[in-house]
Amino acid sequence: MSEAYLIEAAGEAAGVVVRERGGFRFFASAPQFNAIEQQLFRRTADAERAARALAANDNTHPRAWR
Repeated sequence: MSEAYLIEAAGEAAGVVVRERGGFRFFASAPQFNAIEQQLFRRTADAERAARALAANDNTHPRAWR
């Protein structure tokens, strides 16, 4: 049975992480998170931190227009 978690950043779904041997594999649900697509993270919090960093640096993100 798979273990998957939703990762949110900037108030939206950034992707999901799926548990596998050695950690959690990230699968992006929006193009601005493709930079960490397929990356293996030791913890879900590490994946969330990486997604939030990408969202904070993305000037094309609608929240950055405010």
